[in-house]
Amino acid sequence: MDGTVLVADDDRTIRTVLTQALTRAGCKVHATSSLTTLMRWVAEGKGDVVISDVMMPDGNGLEMLPKIAEDRPGMPVIVISAQNTIMTAIQAAEADAYDYLPKPFDLPDLMKRTARALELKRRAPSTGVEPRDERPDELPLVGRTSVMQALYRLVARVMNTDLPVLISGESGTGKTLIARAIHDFSDRRTLPFITVTAADLRDLEGPARVLARAKGGTILIDEIPDIDDDGQARIVRMMDSPGDHQPRFMATSQGDLAAAMDACKVRQDLYYRLSGATVHVPALRERVDDIELLAEHFLTRAERDGAPKRLLSHDAQELFRAYSWPGNVRQLENAIRRLVLTSRSDEITRAEVETVLGNQPEMEPVLSGSDTEKLSASVARHLRRYFDLHGNMLPPPGLYARILREVETPLIEIALDATGGNQAKCADLLGINRNTLRKKITDLDIEVTRRRKLM
Repeated sequence: MDGTVLVADDDRTIRTVLTQALTRAGCKVHATSSLTTLMRWVAEGKGDVVISDVMMPDGNGLEMLPKIAEDRPGMPVIVISAQNTIMTAIQAAEADAYDYLPKPFDLPDLMKRTARALELKRRAPSTGVEPRDERPDELPLVGRTSVMQALYRLVARVMNTDLPVLISGESGTGKTLIARAIHDFSDRRTLPFITVTAADLRDLEGPARVLARAKGGTILIDEIPDIDDDGQARIVRMMDSPGDHQPRFMATSQGDLAAAMDACKVRQDLYYRLSGATVHVPALRERVDDIELLAEHFLTRAERDGAPKRLLSHDAQELFRAYSWPGNVRQLENAIRRLVLTSRSDEITRAEVETVLGNQPEMEPVLSGSDTEKLSASVARHLRRYFDLHGNMLPPPGLYARILREVETPLIEIALDATGGNQAKCADLLGINRNTLRKKITDLDIEVTRRRKLM
């Protein structure tokens, strides 16, 4: 990399790490803990790229972006922030930041983004977005995990386009909240936001009534697969002939809409009209590290609404992390509400959580048709944690064989148990040669117990 990077962060460790990494990469670096100093450097013409924290002792880094753009048009600014909410990502996008990364950030990723910013040198001029006069106090879309940060960045990119948006995710993940956020921070924010269900499209005049209510705002079609073929045909015609005021169309679906189309549950012409931009909202079990953050959010909100102050004990937090949350964020919110009211002391105990949550619900089979991604998401989460444990160091060599062994051993053990220890049946179940199975049993030191399997 070739160029000068201005780093502004009140954390000395971050300044040191970035200075060392960027210097080794060939950059010149000026680092400061003061926004005032950063702005002086910018005004003096120093630097080619800025990397700035948001919350600084002498101000807000996001609020400085318009001034930077005025003093140095086209200068890329990479925003880093520990405020891991969708608001930060949206504000960074609105302020025309070159890029946004949450803390804790991945250093190699930040280096790649900085390299791209240096190569760019000048950014295409922005059309500008008027400042938001009205904002919700806070959006219940919080998370520091990589899947949520990717979601925030995607929302920030699509909010001011006219592309239709298809939002998928399980019940309770916040699909409608995502749609509302896209609308509330878009150029259509002063226009109506209309949610349409199957009942609104039962007769021929339904689309006309919907368009009249929308008045060029946003139309959210709730759960597309639940709408019959006639209703879907009316949506197609409504999208093709919206009248004088073209609204923006968004839609939600709990399942994979492409699979629903293949199963003839969704019209092909409707699918292709709606899938201009696709946003997937992850299930809560796919972002376990956000559970504590969300719980704290709901506890704080309950206290603000007049409920007693509560906090989760360590054991209660561990149970929250281990629970599968089939109802996702909505279930977590309801559980916190009950616990706030029923807890006998300021600290919520594990026993109280067990009473509210009950027995761990059985999850759907992870290898059933369109649900294949559940297994891959679980594996990916464990692998990310494994890499995170090594910090900036790589794991020991031989990772591929170790991971395969970790998966292969329980698979064979469970298959043997299911077939009563009958190796011929087990080999057939697994789809491998019997001799191959015997070799794996020996190599993996798997104990085989023959018994009669009652099925």
